[in-house]
Amino acid sequence: MIKQYCFLFIAMLHMGIASAQQKAKNPSAPAPYYPSAEVWEHRTAESLGLKADQLRKAIDTAVYYESKNPRSMEQNHYQTFGKEPFGDGIGPFDDRGSQTGIIVYKGYIVAAWGDTLKCDMTHSVTKSFLSTVIGLAVDKGLIHSVQDKVASYVPPIEVYDPAKPVTRQAELFGQTELLHPFQTPHNRTITWETMLRQTSDWEGTLWGKPDWADRPDADPATWQNRRRNTPGAVYEYNDVRVNALALATTSVWRRPLPQVLKEQIMDPIGASNTWRWTGYRNSWIVLDGSPVQSVSGGGHWGGGMFIHAADMARFGLLTLRNGKWKDRQLLSEQWIRQALTPTSVKKDYGYMNWFLNTDRMFLPNAPETAFVHVGNGNNIIYVDRKNDLVVVLRWIDGKGMDKTIREILSAL
Repeated sequence: MIKQYCFLFIAMLHMGIASAQQKAKNPSAPAPYYPSAEVWEHRTAESLGLKADQLRKAIDTAVYYESKNPRSMEQNHYQTFGKEPFGDGIGPFDDRGSQTGIIVYKGYIVAAWGDTLKCDMTHSVTKSFLSTVIGLAVDKGLIHSVQDKVASYVPPIEVYDPAKPVTRQAELFGQTELLHPFQTPHNRTITWETMLRQTSDWEGTLWGKPDWADRPDADPATWQNRRRNTPGAVYEYNDVRVNALALATTSVWRRPLPQVLKEQIMDPIGASNTWRWTGYRNSWIVLDGSPVQSVSGGGHWGGGMFIHAADMARFGLLTLRNGKWKDRQLLSEQWIRQALTPTSVKKDYGYMNWFLNTDRMFLPNAPETAFVHVGNGNNIIYVDRKNDLVVVLRWIDGKGMDKTIREILSAL
C-alpha cells in the first residue's frame, strides 16, 4: 500500500513538472484589455508595433474627407429626407461637431482626434443599439424565438396625448384610440427575424409617417397600392418599419428601451452618463399606467441616439469581443452569430445595423470578415476581429471611409 502511494505521488509529481514545462514552452496569452469606466488607457503606436507616421496619414485622410453636408442637422434634414412626403422633422436635431475619430488596437486607444466627447446624433448606428436590446430580450426568454410572429407579443397600444380633449367629439365616434401595428393580414405574418433584417415589408402609418413615404418609389401610383412582398423575400431599408419594431420591443420589455440599454449594456461597459436615446414629440404611449416614449431607430425625422465617439468605441469593442466584457457575457455569442449572418436577399447585411463586408463590397481594402455599424452622416463603428481593431469615424464622406481604413491597416 505504501509503495502504491509512493508511485502515485511520483506520478503526480511528474505530471506537475510536465505541465509546468508545457506552460513554459507555450505561455498563455495575456488577458485581453478592457477599459474601466474611469480610465481608457492610451498606448503609443510604437509600443504596440504600429507605424506612427502611417496612423498620422490615416488621420489626415479622415479629416480631409469630412462630410460636406451642413453641420446643422436640421438644415441637413430639410435638404434631404425633408423632401419626402410627410417629411417634417418631429424629433430633436442638433448641430454636429467636426470630423472625429478613435482608433482602438488590442483594446487600447492608439489615436484620437476631433471632439471625441461631443454627443452628436449618430443616425442609424442607433439601429445596432435597438437590435442589441432585442437580443437581450431573446437571451432572457422574453422573446422565445426570432421566428415567432411579432403580432403575438404586441397588445393594443394606447397613445399618450395629454393635449387631446378628454370628452370625445361626436365626429370621432367609432374611431379607435388604440394602435394595432401588427394586425393587418400581412403584418400578422411578420416575424422578429424579418423585422431585424429589414425584409418584413411591414405596412402602415406610425407617428404620422406612412411606410411608403420613407424613400418613396419614383412612381406615386405605387405608394398606396403596391403588391405586398412575402416577409423575408425582399430587402428594403425603411425607418418607419424600424420604428414599428422599436414600439413592439417596448411592449415586450414593458419599460423604456433606453433604461434597458443603460442597465444591461452601457453601464457594464463603462459608457458615460451623457448619451441619450430619444424618439419623437408624438411617439408617446401609455404603458402600465405611465407615459413612455417609444424611441426611434435613427435620426430620419430627428431623434435617435445622441452619443459621443468614445462611447461608440466601447460598444464597438463589445461587439469585437463577441458580446463579452471582462468576465461577463453581456450579449450571447449566439445572438452575435445571428447578427453577423446574411441572407440570400441581402448578402452584406445581418441584423440591423450590422453591415457585412461580403466580397469586400462595403470596404474593398478591409478584410471580408470585418463588419460595420453604420449611420448617415457618415457615422461608422468599424470592427475587425482579424486585426483586433475598432475604428470610430464620424462625419466622414463615403469616399473617405475605405481610404481611411486602408491607411489604418497599412500601419499594422
